[in-house]
Amino acid sequence: MTSRYPAIAPSILALFASRGAASVDVPVLQPADPFLDMAGEDLRRRIFLTESETGAALCLRPEFTIPVCLDHIASQAGTPRRYAYLGEVFRQRREGGNEFFQAGIEDLGDTDTARADARLVADAHALLTLTLPGIPLTVTLGDQTIFEAVLAALGLPRGWRMRLARAFGSADMLAAALADLANPPKNGALPEPVAALVADGDLERLAGHIATDMAQAGLSPSAGRTPQEIARRLVEKAELRSVRLSAEAFAALEKFLAIDVPLDGAAAALEAFAKSAGLSLSSALANFSARVEAISAQGLPPAAIRYDAAFGRPLDYYTGLVFEMSAGPGSESATRPLVGGGRYDRLLTLLGAKSPIPGVGFSVWLDRIEQLGGGAA
Repeated sequence: MTSRYPAIAPSILALFASRGAASVDVPVLQPADPFLDMAGEDLRRRIFLTESETGAALCLRPEFTIPVCLDHIASQAGTPRRYAYLGEVFRQRREGGNEFFQAGIEDLGDTDTARADARLVADAHALLTLTLPGIPLTVTLGDQTIFEAVLAALGLPRGWRMRLARAFGSADMLAAALADLANPPKNGALPEPVAALVADGDLERLAGHIATDMAQAGLSPSAGRTPQEIARRLVEKAELRSVRLSAEAFAALEKFLAIDVPLDGAAAALEAFAKSAGLSLSSALANFSARVEAISAQGLPPAAIRYDAAFGRPLDYYTGLVFEMSAGPGSESATRPLVGGGRYDRLLTLLGAKSPIPGVGFSVWLDRIEQLGGGAA
């Protein structure tokens, strides 16, 4: 493990404390299944996997959001509650090293989501302003909720909405999904009895058949997708191939994804798009506008933040706001995010919470800040 503690760590921890976030420490070794099930393809491929003495799948923590949420559930702590962390995470094939420090805040349980979102964006901005004084920042914001509302309003079936929602955050995956939507691929040949089970949509029996085949081949479910996930994907693909989106609806989707405007003009741009496409997005737009107002109330000028309708982050658990901050144009690190975060209102329930707990959080890459000359304030 890396032994050099970042010089900027004390200043960051002091900032977190001043903003009402209590420090939390979570184990380096974590159960692997939550990351394999919920963290997304990119992170899944880069996890360091191992096993316990009893054969349970474990991993070195690749990020902090899931561990902090698991710790919150286990502690049975009340909400709202704000957690701060600073420590190492571990990812394979990462430029700059497989072990690196991250810091961040997880804000759990605040039902005023607009306020919580804006406060968290302000927290992240304050951290970068503290550690990188005088360096201009670029803030890019997206919204998974708006994207999913557009997909639903266009009349896309559930399978397509799920595929496109999973692709949101990966330009390559989204481009591939849109290409398939425009020109659905032909059915591929599946062996029997898989083809029959897929045709029947029998997820339980299909997953059981896949699990048997994996066991016979000596494949561990913890090494990749679970049998249930493979079964679900096979059935979804079969359903997706039967769908063709009208040229008008496809053009509307492309028009939406091309929206890229300063945040203070984003609500108007979205309203104009919805009107021109004949779509009803009233609920999603009301929440979006409330967040813009809350961001302005935090002292962050919306004109300095861009809303990009096609912007997402490659983690499957995001449900609403997503954002990144980077150094401004002209910086050597302008293309690499310094901060990334978003809202994940379904995550804690999926992790075992007895009742829904809204959540939003961000992480900052401390090695990238140090490369830009960031130091203790």
